[in-house]
Amino acid sequence: MTLPALHNTSVLYRRILSQFPQDISLAFAYGSGVFKQHGTSQGQMEKNMLDFVFAVDDPVTWHTMNLLQNRKHYSILKLLGPTVISSIQNDHGASVYYNTLVPVDGRIIKYGVISTDSLIDDLIHWKTMYVAGRLHKPVRLLVQSESRKLRAALVANLKSAVTASFLMLPESFTEEDLFLQIAGLSYAGDFRMVIGEDKSKVANIVKDNIQHFRILYSNILRDCPQVVYKPHQGKLEVDKSPEGQFTQLMALPRTLQQRITKLVDPPGKNRDVEEILLQVAQDPDCGTVVQQGISSIVKSSSMTQSIKGIVTAGLWKTVSYSSKKLMKMWKGGRRKPSVSQMS
Repeated sequence: MTLPALHNTSVLYRRILSQFPQDISLAFAYGSGVFKQHGTSQGQMEKNMLDFVFAVDDPVTWHTMNLLQNRKHYSILKLLGPTVISSIQNDHGASVYYNTLVPVDGRIIKYGVISTDSLIDDLIHWKTMYVAGRLHKPVRLLVQSESRKLRAALVANLKSAVTASFLMLPESFTEEDLFLQIAGLSYAGDFRMVIGEDKSKVANIVKDNIQHFRILYSNILRDCPQVVYKPHQGKLEVDKSPEGQFTQLMALPRTLQQRITKLVDPPGKNRDVEEILLQVAQDPDCGTVVQQGISSIVKSSSMTQSIKGIVTAGLWKTVSYSSKKLMKMWKGGRRKPSVSQMS
């Protein structure tokens, strides 16, 4: 029974992808329509919107072709043409242009378009953590180019998620603790977690997808010199010495390091980044400082991207999409999470 279901699912994705311009360097599907989340039945899952991200080398050319093939997907901004659409995509929010509530092949989908260069920048430096954060969690990869630069950036993003999580966890913890921390990185500081998202979302993502997280992170954990990983017991021990934490802080993405130094360094002092991170490594509140740094990145990008989304989706679709999110949040609030979900 499982294999035909998987086969049918992959055919569905191929059918959907075939309706878009094919010059895509990376395409992936994510979210509750792709991976089962705790408390969601298979029937509900099949009704959920399918979320996609397409990375493209040349956004102007891609939008030109997509406007010819799928003009109805766009809001009134289609009247401004592909160059303006690409400019809105690249220069505002998290450098992603979303078309939402689009009917394709019997499903409702949402797809975001990002330039390959912007994606790589986010994966390596966590400039916005918007797409990088989605790729911290299991996704269904549909297209991936042979680009070594892109492949290396995808791995670097996963390593950064592990490193940041180590700094925010105690010395000993379980696999589930780690995966909950990783899954929650891109929601730290996101205003939509206050208005518009189910409060137990992170726990719901992890609970039924532990094996997918293991597949994503097991090799990184085995090769990491900072941790003792006991996969058969599902337990880990990380180096929490000042030296260990300094090594981890120095390995964090550039934007996060900059946010941490801004939080710690008094205005006008202009100390060296390495000197500031050495100070943070010896601080008992090191993990809290890292958390605050991540929150400041996510808060900024989630707010600006959501404002941009109102323009790119159009008012009617924005109201419709937001009301569905609020309904989901309300239903999630009525389901009282278990102790394991709240940990």
